[in-house]
Amino acid sequence: MTSPRTYAPDDASVVVVIGSGAGGGTLSRALAERGIDVVCLEAGGRLTMADIVNDEAQMFGKFTWLDERIGVGDIPAGFPTWNCKTVGGTTLHWTAACPRLQAHEMKALSTYGKLPGTSISDWPFSLSELVPWYERAEHLMGVTGTHGIERLPANNNFQVMEAGGRRVGYRDMDTNNVAINSAPRDGRPSCLQLGFCTSGCATGAKWSTLYTEVPKAEQTGRFELRTQCMAIGLQSGKDGRVTAVRYLDAQGETREQKLRAICVAGNVVETTRLLLNSATEQSPQGLANSSGQLGRNYMRHLLAGVVAVMPGEVNMHKGAQCAGVIKDETRHDPARGFAGGFQLHTVMFTPETLANLLMPGAWGRKLSGVIERYRKLAALLIVGEDPAMPDNRVTLHPTRKDRYGLPVPVMTYRHHDNSRKLVRYAVGAAKKVYSALGAEEIYEMVDVFPSTHNMGTARMGDDPARNVCNRWGRTHDIANLYIADGSLFPSAGCENPTLTIVALALRQADYLAAQLESVQA
Repeated sequence: MTSPRTYAPDDASVVVVIGSGAGGGTLSRALAERGIDVVCLEAGGRLTMADIVNDEAQMFGKFTWLDERIGVGDIPAGFPTWNCKTVGGTTLHWTAACPRLQAHEMKALSTYGKLPGTSISDWPFSLSELVPWYERAEHLMGVTGTHGIERLPANNNFQVMEAGGRRVGYRDMDTNNVAINSAPRDGRPSCLQLGFCTSGCATGAKWSTLYTEVPKAEQTGRFELRTQCMAIGLQSGKDGRVTAVRYLDAQGETREQKLRAICVAGNVVETTRLLLNSATEQSPQGLANSSGQLGRNYMRHLLAGVVAVMPGEVNMHKGAQCAGVIKDETRHDPARGFAGGFQLHTVMFTPETLANLLMPGAWGRKLSGVIERYRKLAALLIVGEDPAMPDNRVTLHPTRKDRYGLPVPVMTYRHHDNSRKLVRYAVGAAKKVYSALGAEEIYEMVDVFPSTHNMGTARMGDDPARNVCNRWGRTHDIANLYIADGSLFPSAGCENPTLTIVALALRQADYLAAQLESVQA
């Protein structure tokens, strides 16, 4: 096994990657395998497989980003996003759903037109250009239903949703494209259907950069991972290029790492905060923000849940949490009264989550009457397209500081009228699925979920006046500053974003490597 590599703080030949999740972890491995020296700064610690247990409450405390964030508007005020502060980032708690964006979703402005009050935009390239990178990402992650990889078996929760879906006329349903091994692959076992996907996957069957991309980057001898290192600011030279990153180490000491190029993959909130907090006299609005678009156009997917008490036992807790999907409604059909579409996913909610989100504040028989019928519950999650709006954004609080001495992020988000119409329609459609099978009771969970699908605050586009980054994720303003997470998305689509983030990271790695080789980065 290759010994861990270390780099000197004044080694300006390295590429620094901020974050070790889907974007940062994938990019780090891809660059290191190209022979490029990489230093990855991760704000959290590094768990081992022994640290991962099938206990939602324990794992929440072990890997969740709990530093203060303020939510304003139609968003949970005290806990607006659910991200992970750990090696592997949010790939520890994701459900591993890996759908591709659709062609019309990548051309949102061209397809939907100028929705009043929105800033929706087309991607600077088409789906056909991204397809080769999707194929690479799916093979890398072992996505079921692609490359001859067998799908996971259908659990009861999916079979109930499928049966109800067929009764109401849906036809495009399957057990989903997921980055969970249906058979041993890449040195990891097959899924045991334990039902704790969002708690980290104790067996390692689910793809996570914690035990896939990061260890493989280390094996190259071209990669150093620094854990519990919180990036706090970027330093720029007279030519505007980033020359170093300042960070706090595990002991709270301020450190600095020189660099050749830097790729920021902090999952929207931290990516935006780092660049805004790095303002200079030449860039008073924050680095790479001459367009004024940094932090704006925040999208978070429209999430709602429907839980039904069915006539017989379902045992939704057995099997993968996102064990199946109905895709009929992902189309754009203005006849429904709104632009864009949505997915219907199976989902498993624990009794604790149901108590907190389904009936917050409920007590006694009202709550226990549902929980005691837990085995009869079926549940699905609506994932809907969210149009970009300029005033949905991430900003910095003018006075409040966190424990790092950094301004606390403020996330302002309000639903567009299109979103309200979509959610009303989607909830109604979901309830019909369960009603068709004789559901005894149906409960709605709307506007209660913190976001995990964060997108759009440093979006890509060819016009520097309207976008933060170019089509490769390089900022228009600064030639050696790249963004490598969901911040790049010009539109959200209604598909889970991780596969696209990985595809973009692989694409960016090849581009950046070519730039470094030609001494143009």
